[in-house]
Amino acid sequence: MADNTFLDRLEAVDNRFRELSTLITDPAVIADMQRYVRLTREYKELEQLTALIGDYRQAVADADDARATMRDDDDPEMRTLAREQLDQATEALPGLEQQIKMMLIPPDPDDHKNAILEIRAGTGGDEAALFAGDLFKMYSRYCERAGWQLSVTSASEGAAGGFKEIIASVTGDDVYRTLKYESGVHRVQRIPATETQGRVHTSAATVAVLPEAETFDVEINEGDIRWDTFRSSGAGGQNVNKVESGVRLRYPWKNPVTGETEEILIECTETRDQPKNKERALSRLRTYIYDREHRKYIDDIASRRRSLVSTGDRSAKIRTYNFPQGRITDHRINYTVYNLPAFLEGDIQECIDRLIIAENTSRLESSEF
Repeated sequence: MADNTFLDRLEAVDNRFRELSTLITDPAVIADMQRYVRLTREYKELEQLTALIGDYRQAVADADDARATMRDDDDPEMRTLAREQLDQATEALPGLEQQIKMMLIPPDPDDHKNAILEIRAGTGGDEAALFAGDLFKMYSRYCERAGWQLSVTSASEGAAGGFKEIIASVTGDDVYRTLKYESGVHRVQRIPATETQGRVHTSAATVAVLPEAETFDVEINEGDIRWDTFRSSGAGGQNVNKVESGVRLRYPWKNPVTGETEEILIECTETRDQPKNKERALSRLRTYIYDREHRKYIDDIASRRRSLVSTGDRSAKIRTYNFPQGRITDHRINYTVYNLPAFLEGDIQECIDRLIIAENTSRLESSEF
């Protein structure tokens, strides 16, 4: 039987789903497109979960009814039917509870985003560049199967073919959620076309899958702005020198890197119209904050890239592609299959599904219900 913590979570989900059902029909919410999109996405995510919760509660009710019938009804036929109902319900409950717990695990906030796919040749010279080309072909075919759009943004070809580096954007539904497991060092073992002795060589390429940046929502609480006005200096007409058309704003802003609050100071004396100068000062404030947020994003991405792909050394591998044996091995989950040609044609979904299950299982074990 599920514990109270689990049942409380189910009740909270139901309450939130009902709240969202009301909010997404509110004209004020619909008018705020950014909020409406965010709430609609949350509604769709909870829709499937609430359906599972409904199935779970129905199974619990069926089991309770069956027990009551077996206890209180003297009709042998009814008791037999009740026993069958009880067996079906009790068999279904553990699986439903497991599915619900999996869906209750907080998702990666980047999962719904598009992705930037970066593939770089590692150790192995020309052979590594050729392998990087094979990987790009593999992901291109996979994206076609998934119905995603892949667009190359930059590429540097290898001397013998393939790529020293290729970067592409991938757009579609839940792209980052799916492809993020591909980040790391991929190792290939095969006989290069230039090898005359028939020896197997080992090369490597690195793959980094990064969430695509969304437009930053620069929120400014204008009530926190301190405005000063002053007379503009410099040559010009009487209005420039005698009217306080210049504006100065001071705004307390929490630095996302240090966590400390700093004061932003901006002055504007570009026009003889004070309201226009205020408008331009506000525009500069938004630009300044956007620039700082974007810089933090770039720094975070650089850090994430380093942690994802290590150094490109073949010893730091997540997956091996062994051509002589036709074997694919994902070392993170000890997953091995012998369908290398199909895998390189984009048939990688089963491997990704197993990686998702492994991660969710690990997160479930560390969650509290």
